[in-house]
Amino acid sequence: MFFRFLIFFSLILVIELYFMQAVKTFVQDFSQSRKSVVMWTAYAFAGISVLIGLISLVYPPPQWNNFFRFVAAVVLIIMLCKLIGCVFLIVDDLFRLFRWIFSLFQTRSEEVQIASRGISRLKFFSQLAVTFTVIPAIGFVYGIIRGAYKYKVHKVTVPSSHLPEAFNGFKIVQLSDIHTGSFIDNTALHKAFDIVMQQGADMILFTGDLVNNTSSETKGFEEVYSKLKAPYGVYSVLGNHDYGDYVEWESKEAKHENLEQLKTTQEKAGWRLLMNEHVAIEKDGQKIALLGIENWGGSLRFPKYGKMELAHKGTEDYAYKILMSHDPSHWDKQVQPEYPDIDLTLSGHTHGMQLGIEIPGLKWSPVQYIYKNWAGLYKNGKQFLYVNRGLGFLGYPGRLGIWPEITVIELQKV
Repeated sequence: MFFRFLIFFSLILVIELYFMQAVKTFVQDFSQSRKSVVMWTAYAFAGISVLIGLISLVYPPPQWNNFFRFVAAVVLIIMLCKLIGCVFLIVDDLFRLFRWIFSLFQTRSEEVQIASRGISRLKFFSQLAVTFTVIPAIGFVYGIIRGAYKYKVHKVTVPSSHLPEAFNGFKIVQLSDIHTGSFIDNTALHKAFDIVMQQGADMILFTGDLVNNTSSETKGFEEVYSKLKAPYGVYSVLGNHDYGDYVEWESKEAKHENLEQLKTTQEKAGWRLLMNEHVAIEKDGQKIALLGIENWGGSLRFPKYGKMELAHKGTEDYAYKILMSHDPSHWDKQVQPEYPDIDLTLSGHTHGMQLGIEIPGLKWSPVQYIYKNWAGLYKNGKQFLYVNRGLGFLGYPGRLGIWPEITVIELQKV
């Protein structure tokens, strides 16, 4: 543990010292007053970074409260941006190294000419380093302050010839990945659920990851969860974070009790948690099947707790079937090849990596290199998958370009 901390702390020091040289070069033509402001600001951020690193030794991340987690995340983001800026300094240092080697074979006058050009280049690369540190940092900070709560309603229509006539126009609101422990208080979630209730859903489905790690995160949020109401019910499944797998528990019993408490919280809120089972949704005498399984991860060694065979058993006579499965890789790895009668699968999990670009004609996020289906509606034959971008956040306490999502799905008889 100490050895890993030493490596991390040394990295912080190297980045800060290296980047400070760029700042000094950047401000060399500033007035004395402006230079002082910039330099003291840079020293302050460097000092905070070092301080956070030292505190982490005695106050490890799993014990961080929400406020310290927020501060540490901002510092880490700025540190990463500085690392990006340092790339330009490394390029300049390589130039200077080659210039020095080259100068060994030059005359004195030629060395002076090269050196004079080198000074201009050094300032240019320092300007690039500072610019490409500040601009991303501003963007990431915006993602924390505003982007994390920039709730966006995505409306999609899912057609099917299998859908009973009574369910034509049936409206489902899907939520996913709330990650309650990432919220400082319940204000933002109140706002999000108000938007949900304005959609007039027939049914509300939550596709997992209510918490980051433990059921204790839900304290103070019980009333908010209870706001979700729909004529045909509120249903949920578990995500990979809901099991407490990323926490060191005192005993197996403590871990089990944590999961049971999470189940109880959802039950008290009026949510029906589906654990490898299905229920019938009836309207005007016609029925569809709603299946819900535990987390079934097909990528990155996420656990496969889900038992599709249990949830699917007994659904043979239903004309239309909806599956709630947290991880979208399940659709590729098991649902499509083994259960072709599942008409619509609803997932979350990816968050769209909380970072990307979604504009007309362009949809990109780093997560697409890990997950084939990472956000929005997908179709293969007569089967559909919708991947919700998540309502909350994890790790980086914000969103940039991939905004928190509330999905409104309308079923259509064709």
